[in-house]
Amino acid sequence: MPLNQKNPTLTDSWKRLKEHFNHISKKKIEDHFQINKNRGKEFSTNFNEILFDYSKNKINKETINLFNDLLTEINFSDSVKKYFSGDIINETESRSVLHPALRAKGTEEIFVDGVNIIPEILLSRKKMSDFSHQVISGSYKGIDETKITDIVNIGIGGSDLGPSMVCESLSHYKTRLNVHFVNNVDGDQIHEVLKKLSPSSTLFIIVSKTFTTIETITNGHIAKEWFESNVKNKDISKNFIAVSSNEKAVTEFGIHHSNIFPMWDWVGGRFSLWGSVGLAINLFIGSKNFNDLLMGANEMDGHFKSEPISSNIPLLAACISIWYNNFFDYETHAIIPYNQNMKSFSAYLQQASMESNGKQTSRNGEFIDYQSGSIIWGQAGTNAQHSFFQLMHQGTKIVPCDFIGFSNPLNNNIKSHQILMANFFAQTKALMTGKKDDNAHKYFKGDRPTNTILIKKLTPKNLGSLIALYEHKIFSIGVILNLFSFDQFGVELGKKLANDILKIIKEKSSINNDSSTKNLLNKFFDSI
Repeated sequence: MPLNQKNPTLTDSWKRLKEHFNHISKKKIEDHFQINKNRGKEFSTNFNEILFDYSKNKINKETINLFNDLLTEINFSDSVKKYFSGDIINETESRSVLHPALRAKGTEEIFVDGVNIIPEILLSRKKMSDFSHQVISGSYKGIDETKITDIVNIGIGGSDLGPSMVCESLSHYKTRLNVHFVNNVDGDQIHEVLKKLSPSSTLFIIVSKTFTTIETITNGHIAKEWFESNVKNKDISKNFIAVSSNEKAVTEFGIHHSNIFPMWDWVGGRFSLWGSVGLAINLFIGSKNFNDLLMGANEMDGHFKSEPISSNIPLLAACISIWYNNFFDYETHAIIPYNQNMKSFSAYLQQASMESNGKQTSRNGEFIDYQSGSIIWGQAGTNAQHSFFQLMHQGTKIVPCDFIGFSNPLNNNIKSHQILMANFFAQTKALMTGKKDDNAHKYFKGDRPTNTILIKKLTPKNLGSLIALYEHKIFSIGVILNLFSFDQFGVELGKKLANDILKIIKEKSSINNDSSTKNLLNKFFDSI
């Protein structure tokens, strides 16, 4: 059954939210703290080792109640049931959306086309775990019976951003293996990686559902040519692995069928790190830590499914995002993790969110006249404080932010961690309060909204919960705004035109193009 197709702006709840906005928008965030001395506690909620403080926002309890009314009016709970049960909610591509199934417990049952997919997922999970153990222990050997020391993951988009972000974030938990990520068709990237490696001790993982993605397959062939030119035995079967659904193309490439890990149609690329796409993660941090990552996400799934809006972190985050984007016209949202290992987290969420909800069309097939997804960006603190925080504090654009911090450091660097966390807490306070000064250049208006996510420690389990939190936030925004969040047709046009222009480049002919493209191509031809 399809999701509801209600235009949210035509609901009674949305109209009441507009009226409420006209009143509450005149109040400063600090005013709410003056009214309610216990606001910090009342506008916070806990999940396991995660605290979500949303008190520094331009909202009150009425705001939350009105959004709850909106959820009732659009039958949000029905959409959540369909999301987790395998209904075809990716209607434009006739697919289920079941990345939560990849971290499901073995006791659960989830059906696609009448078949329980959990046994198949568990088999794949075991295959990954067994393979990971063999490689890490050294019992799995590459060509010439050489132990594997390095992993090269070749992918793009969701086949790269998720695994690379998780490996980077959890580098504290790494095994003896080194992992490298190649994601750009720019040949300079892969050649810079390859020149540091020994072919016999390197394991390549080529990640492509169709095994036809031009960037990935081009890099795959470069890796294969490099490997074959540097070993006596040209057999790549032990040093090349594939994550794909196209067994024929993979085996034709030279990869043994036993070294193919599955991908499923009911998982989109940007939500796929929990399954075989996360093989590089499994190898990098080991199966136990990978399973902890899954467990954290699975527990957040349960939280999202069961909790009311007042204590439901992903749902609160989604409603607050819609509140700013559609009522205050704050178009962007910054993600600031105060942990250097998580420096790619914002970029990961940028893809996950903007590819999902960067849409102009409702589920009814009509062009919308309201805002869809926010522009997501950010950087790790404290570096961010010395770059774009100037604009956030004193610029003319208001940027709602999520601040993500960890109470305990990964290493015994207490002094440094105290300084880091002092900055973390100070920035949300400064953005809210501002600073009065007779010198206009030193005056801070304040009243800048933030969410604070405080986590006990950066562990695989907590990271899994955090990623799933944002996944469900993305889903919730799409449901409320009547969008299809799980296709990405906007990506396809550029791919098609790139293939067309590639033919032109090979033929060195710029005809049949607009004058700008023609001029640029001619200049390119003159330079090569």
